[in-house]
Amino acid sequence: MTLRGGGTAPGGGRAAQEPAAPGPLPAALGARQIPPRRVDAPARRSDYPDPGLPAPPLPVPAPAKGPQMLHFTAEEFADRLARTRAEMAARGLDALLVFSPESQYWLTGYDTFGFCFFQCLVISEREPVLLTRSADLRQAELTSTIADIRVWRDRAGAQPADDLAALLGSLGLAGRRIGWETRTHGLTHANGAAVAARVPDLVEASDLISGLRLVKSPAEIAHVREAARLGDLAWEAGLAAIGPGAGEAAVLAAMQNAVLAEGGDYPANEFIVGSGAAALLCRYQAGRRQLGARDQITLEWAGVSKHYHSALMKTVVVGEPTPRHRALQAAAEEALAACEAALTPGGRLGDVFDAHARVLDGHGLGQHRLNACGYSLGARFAPSWMEDQMLYEGAPAEIRPGMVIFIHMILMESPTQTAMCLGRTSLVGARGAEPLSAMPLGLVTR
Repeated sequence: MTLRGGGTAPGGGRAAQEPAAPGPLPAALGARQIPPRRVDAPARRSDYPDPGLPAPPLPVPAPAKGPQMLHFTAEEFADRLARTRAEMAARGLDALLVFSPESQYWLTGYDTFGFCFFQCLVISEREPVLLTRSADLRQAELTSTIADIRVWRDRAGAQPADDLAALLGSLGLAGRRIGWETRTHGLTHANGAAVAARVPDLVEASDLISGLRLVKSPAEIAHVREAARLGDLAWEAGLAAIGPGAGEAAVLAAMQNAVLAEGGDYPANEFIVGSGAAALLCRYQAGRRQLGARDQITLEWAGVSKHYHSALMKTVVVGEPTPRHRALQAAAEEALAACEAALTPGGRLGDVFDAHARVLDGHGLGQHRLNACGYSLGARFAPSWMEDQMLYEGAPAEIRPGMVIFIHMILMESPTQTAMCLGRTSLVGARGAEPLSAMPLGLVTR
């Protein structure tokens, strides 16, 4: 285990030394003054559940208090933690191993792409404990409310799952009922298998925090509304760049710049820009082409504020639309209206998909639509801005006020090589859907 400032590692050998810190910056530059660090005495070996495990990583001494990049109040974070613990108690869980970056962000503000490596937030009746790498130590200090940060050390043969098991033992959680998140990009299969081998009888709880995140607070909704504003700016910038001879690269650059220039964030997945035959794709692909005199270009993008997304989708026709463009556009508008009418409190997300299928199948487009027509949105990290709850046949989640739902009509008619896509994000209110975008729904040509 690496101890910041050096020192003897528990269990024997010398801890790796970090480079000596440079001298203090002038106070005028806003530098935080870091007091001398101390390392608490290691726990006794008899405290560990398994003598074969390493000594648990010790808390890294906290730096002096300074400005933090927190986007919610301490009271809001405390409420989220209290709700999480209440749900854990209802499920009979003594602890929860949080691997999802979205859950970590929602609970504490912890903001990093370091989830591509092993890291875990432990929630119990004690204060939350984060186990992470040295590269994310200061990230956690600056962006989160976490006071107890432990570092597992990068080294040949490192087994962070062993460090996690030892940490749980030192927290008095060995043999207790522990839940964990597995349906997340923050836990690879290899790391999950290692954790399961060292911490037996874990209880699947991927839906616990995901379910709590589904209904947004007023503060979260403010970020969603800002994201929607940024999404509209991206639409206007992208549309202005579209025309015969225009390059897809210029369209993409204009849209992304519109979001970033106004203080927005990177999206959790790439903006989708595809023209010609690629207009029938609903994923990003490498390569750029120039628009022809008669063409089509499909755009799917999101405004992003503090990781909160508001997505939009639109196919723009270059030159004169074909009769199929007009027919698919009419069907898409009708289906979107039906879906938004079905997005009412008390219903199920599956009801929205049923409206989508009923309208499009009625137009004879069953072979050209998708088997899902949207999903919940919120604060998301790469590789996808989609939350867990989707709109598909039988989707069971109850529609409740405060949910944010992106509904898309994606029509890809391969025989005629015609695309027509239309989508926007809505906030669920007490009476139903409130679309958050001012983007026009009608056929747009350039």
